[in-house]
This record gives sequence, structure tokens and C-alpha cells, in this order.
Amino acid sequence: MDWLELVAALVSVAAVWLTVLRRVVSCPVGIVSVILYAWVFIAARLYSDALLQGIFGVMIVYSWVYWKRHLDAGARVVVVPLARRSAVIHVLLGVACALALGYAMHRFTNAALPWLDSALTAFSLVAQWWQARRHVAAWWLWIIVDVIYVGEYVYKRLDITSVLYAGFVVLAVLGLRHWQRARDTAAPATAAVRTGG
Repeated sequence: MDWLELVAALVSVAAVWLTVLRRVVSCPVGIVSVILYAWVFIAARLYSDALLQGIFGVMIVYSWVYWKRHLDAGARVVVVPLARRSAVIHVLLGVACALALGYAMHRFTNAALPWLDSALTAFSLVAQWWQARRHVAAWWLWIIVDVIYVGEYVYKRLDITSVLYAGFVVLAVLGLRHWQRARDTAAPATAAVRTGG
């Protein structure tokens, strides 16, 4: 499975890099990456991660449709702020999902790390939703989740994937900077339109 893990990692890096650049083409590349990684995680008995890949696939299709309607003149996705109330609700939903999934994985499967894997799955979904909705906050959450994933994959001896997720931390930092810059650049133009300037 090492070759499959390597191919999945390379495709995933391409998808995340294209997302950092706010390019819609990241979506079809992302779909290929989640299909490949679903097989890798099933083989490693990380069932929550495998399930996460399927859900990511659905969310990526949603992003593809949604992003195509929110592009700037350069065909890049327009970044928007995340309301504090929405952030709190989404985080609480993440906690609830983490607990429910962790219990199910602990009780009904032979999952290797049911509670940790479930928490990472739940908060990855929150991050993916924020990303689909074009919020800079997604990158902050990805940084936290990906750092923890590195440790999980080192423990599970998925060496290629642990290196990949270390790379994802770097890409998430770059994504944060790029998306913040895009948000800050768009803010004066939006303010000018609102004031009639």
C-alpha cells in the first residue's frame, strides 16, 4: 500500500495548494485525493478517517458548485468573514459529533484510536465546511487539526502520510496568509461600493 499512500499524498498536496490559491480546479483534484485516501485509511483501520474521506467528497462537490458562483475577476474564490455566532455553533456541533462518533467507533468497531480519530474527523468537517463557505478561519482550524494528525499518523506508522500532514501544516499557514491578504484587499473595495465611492 506504500505506493498508493504516496500517490494519494501527492494528489492531496496538489489539491490543497490549488485551494491555497483559491482556484476552483482544486475541487476535482480533491475528489481524486479523497478516493485514494479512503483506501489507505481502510487498510490502516482508521475508519473515522475513511468515513471522513467520503464526506469530504460530498463537501468538495458542494464547494465546486458554490465556489463557481463566487469568483472575482481573476477567477479566484472570493473570501468572506465568518460570523462569531456561526463559529461557536459549528464548534459545538464539532464537539457533539466527536463524542457521538467516538462512542460508536469505540463500542462497535476495532478502530485503532477511536476517540482521537473521531475528534479529528469532526473538526476536519468543521474546517472543510468553513473552507467551502470561503472563510479564512478554516485555515486556523486546519493548522490545529493537521498538527495533531501528524502525531496520529506517526503513531500508526503511516510515514508518508505523517510527512504529508506536516506539509499540510505549512500549506495551511500559507493558505491563511493568502486568504487573509485576499480578504483585506477586497475589504476596501467592498466598503467603497457600500458607501457609493
